[in-house]
Amino acid sequence: MKSSNGYEIYVHIPFCVRKCDYCDFVSFACGADVHKMYFDALLRQIDETAETVGRVPVVSVFIGGGTPTVPDAQYIMAVLCKLKEKFDVSPDAEITIEANPNSASVEKLKVYKDAGINRLSIGLQSTEDNELKMLSRLHNYEEFLETYRDAREAGFDNINIDIMSAIPGQTIESYRRTLERVVELNPEHISAYSLIVEEGTPFYERYKDGKGLPDEDTEREMYYLTKQLLHEHGYERYEISNYSKPGRECRHNLGYWTRVPYLGFGIAAASFDGEKRFQAHSDLKRFCAGDFSAETETLSETDAMAEFMFLGLRLVRGIAKADFKKAFGRDMDEVYGEQLNKLATEGLLINGDQVMLTDKGMDVANYCMSEFV
Repeated sequence: MKSSNGYEIYVHIPFCVRKCDYCDFVSFACGADVHKMYFDALLRQIDETAETVGRVPVVSVFIGGGTPTVPDAQYIMAVLCKLKEKFDVSPDAEITIEANPNSASVEKLKVYKDAGINRLSIGLQSTEDNELKMLSRLHNYEEFLETYRDAREAGFDNINIDIMSAIPGQTIESYRRTLERVVELNPEHISAYSLIVEEGTPFYERYKDGKGLPDEDTEREMYYLTKQLLHEHGYERYEISNYSKPGRECRHNLGYWTRVPYLGFGIAAASFDGEKRFQAHSDLKRFCAGDFSAETETLSETDAMAEFMFLGLRLVRGIAKADFKKAFGRDMDEVYGEQLNKLATEGLLINGDQVMLTDKGMDVANYCMSEFV
């Protein structure tokens, strides 16, 4: 099924200088020869996909990883040229690339800007060098500042900064310093995530028992501090972990949370056509050899409705009941009346024409979302 309003595109670049100890994304360190093979395959995959779906309209592109700024910048330019050749990329499309300070040189940043990338997402995580070292990040705060200044010099006027709370050894005071230093830089967008210790990572082996991590009360205080301090500096929360200046919300992520169809390119990348999901394999050798196969899942109406609810309720603005009726031909109250009334009675949800979580509901969002699964 083709989307009348356009598709989003995600491009996965799995390369890093070194994998961070907390990361469970599909990423690894490889040499320039592997980079070339991967990008050659990526261009072939785009060609093959275009033959299948046609010249569809594209409203946003997000290049993530891994660390997309590790390979030669000309590879990124080639991918964007191919996307524009094969699809109708809107002239005002939001085009984002993720960047790490240790690999985003001023020369690369200028190439990205010339290639049409208009949004940069920089992985800072913390302004405290000891916390960066704890996370096994390769940059320090001063190197981040240099990258940020270089990005402004290269002409980027839409920058996101990623920060992280609940880092081992982090205190309320050190996290406040990170928040205050970041808002002083005046980025357009801030993503504030809490560290999740994922199974299968080195961090899991070290911290699976919770020892060495900030306790639950400290983590909760960091969470409230984020909301308060960012609000005071003009950053409004529009999604559970994302804050922006007015009009600078990440359009690509808004599309994801509202189930806009998307095409995924690269290993482990997912696609969604409005009815089916496709999950690509994560085998680098297979991909470079031209195997672009993916597992397909056709969503039942029940699954699609549940997804509509738990994705849409991540947004502060919530979900319009009229949109649910338009999507599924059924009243939301008919399908989820019991759940909506329960959460409203608990003070976690506002149940009107627009359904949204309260501040209290956002605080326990996972519990609220589980009601619809």
